Amino acid sequence: MKIRVTIGRKIGFGFGILIFFTLLAFFLTFKTTNSSKEINEEITNVVNPSVDALEELNLLLVKSKMLISKWAYFASSDDIDFKNQHRQLVFKDYPYLKEKLHKLSENWPPNEQEKLREIFGWLDLLFKEHKKVMNELNSIESYEDPLIVFIVRESVDEGELNEKHEKVMQLLSELISDQQNLAKVSTQKMNTSFNKLQSIVRLLGIALTLGGLLIAFFTVRSIVRPISQLKRILLQMGKGILPNEKINHRNDEIGEMSKALNQLISAVERQTEFAKGLGAGNFSQEYQPLSQHDTLGHALLKMRDDLYENERFLEQKVEERTAEVVRQKEEIESQRVKLEHLYNEVTDSIKYAKRIQEAILPPETDVKKVLPESFILYKPKDIVSGDFYWVEKVGNKIFFAAVDCTGHGVPGAFMSIVGYNLLKQIVKEENDPGKILNKLSKGVKDTLHQGIDEGATKDGMDIALCSYDLSTNTLQYAGAYNPLFLIRKGELIEVKADKFPIGGALEDSESRKYTSHTISLEKGDTFYIFSDGYADQFGGNKGKKFMVKQFRQLLLNIQNKSMEEQKQFLNQTIENWMHGHEQVDDILIIGVRF
Repeated sequence: MKIRVTIGRKIGFGFGILIFFTLLAFFLTFKTTNSSKEINEEITNVVNPSVDALEELNLLLVKSKMLISKWAYFASSDDIDFKNQHRQLVFKDYPYLKEKLHKLSENWPPNEQEKLREIFGWLDLLFKEHKKVMNELNSIESYEDPLIVFIVRESVDEGELNEKHEKVMQLLSELISDQQNLAKVSTQKMNTSFNKLQSIVRLLGIALTLGGLLIAFFTVRSIVRPISQLKRILLQMGKGILPNEKINHRNDEIGEMSKALNQLISAVERQTEFAKGLGAGNFSQEYQPLSQHDTLGHALLKMRDDLYENERFLEQKVEERTAEVVRQKEEIESQRVKLEHLYNEVTDSIKYAKRIQEAILPPETDVKKVLPESFILYKPKDIVSGDFYWVEKVGNKIFFAAVDCTGHGVPGAFMSIVGYNLLKQIVKEENDPGKILNKLSKGVKDTLHQGIDEGATKDGMDIALCSYDLSTNTLQYAGAYNPLFLIRKGELIEVKADKFPIGGALEDSESRKYTSHTISLEKGDTFYIFSDGYADQFGGNKGKKFMVKQFRQLLLNIQNKSMEEQKQFLNQTIENWMHGHEQVDDILIIGVRF
């Protein structure tokens, strides 16, 4: 009986040989590299760190001898630098190295572990002697006792301390030499292992190359050439050409493929004719599938039925969907009109709120009557603002404040009205800025029902409040986060604010009191109070904040200008800065010159 050698068996046999050599190469390579890895890990994690740590300990020992000698012979106070270095070495560096070497020595041979224990035993005794010297000569007066100095120096030069030091140096040198020899041996083992791996890879590479060539030769003869012939036929079919070329009969899969290909050509001819008929709208055309398992043939028949059904309902579906699109468009248009109406109503309400907010703020002309040399730069972020300014004259005192409420826009505007009304009420009863802020904070918390429970609001405000006494020519200031800048004779002086806000649900807010600062005025003094909107504005070439440092320098640079010119310059500067960037917060600056 003739044995049928299939393509799969041919390929399987050839690749079986390759897989065998590949697995052999993998096994030998893995075994050798794993051994090399273990040696390398030992060198990296144990041997080299051990040598480094021992050499570091040796260096520490040499340094300790130099420092203790200097301690013994150089009469000095206890806080001199070299004594501090010696303490660092004895009480920190040495214990650290000792702990490090104990951990590393866990993988050492037992005899070397014993050597290390002996070295640390001598080192503990040595540093115990060091501590005695440190205690004996612990001040500059202790060097005046000749007996103590003689005993210490004798011990350091030729006594017990020197003997222990020499002993430790000898033992440590031996241990370092042992570890270095161990490193050399481990390195030699690793090099031998890699050389072995290199020889194995070279031999297996030659074997794989020769095996691959032989397998390629037989594969070309028995598989590739027939496949190329089959490929030519399929390429012709791919171009719509039915080939006349025949493939010789073979007793393998290629022979079976050639037989199936002839059947496929016949089926393609019939399917092509059927598809042409469907494309022409001939849905009554008949077609017989190759068999009950002919998926493509049955799919063509189903496609014929589906196309006929789709053609019947296509026009109806188009009409229904067109009507739905028209209805949705009308609904969207109706919603757009409603939204536009609501938007206009909300915008008109906020604009009216702006007129109310502006009505409670004193006009700049009224401010000029009580503070002639002054300006107010007021730039809300939105239609209404969370920042507001307040100016009030009571008796012989003029009060003015720059206030930054929580948030901006409508929420901030509501807070500004609360703050404005409270200030007008409190100033009738109190004239000290710090006490005014204390009452203002309590008033905000009472108005907003703030407590320490989790549901309480956190809203509050930052403020800089000034009181100018006309009779004494003095200025009092108190602030919550917002400082006061005084520029006097070309120098900017910052009067810092208290670092807690007005209002807010804080547990310890009742115990916090605001500080009043009193300043005696000199002719030409210029004061600035402000919110944080100017310094926090993003802009410039890199899109960064303006920053307080740049703001301070800007104020110093404009001192030769009038107050009105300063206002215009500050406004133009921030407009140029945020060119192309959105304003991020309300901006308020009040400047006053006396």
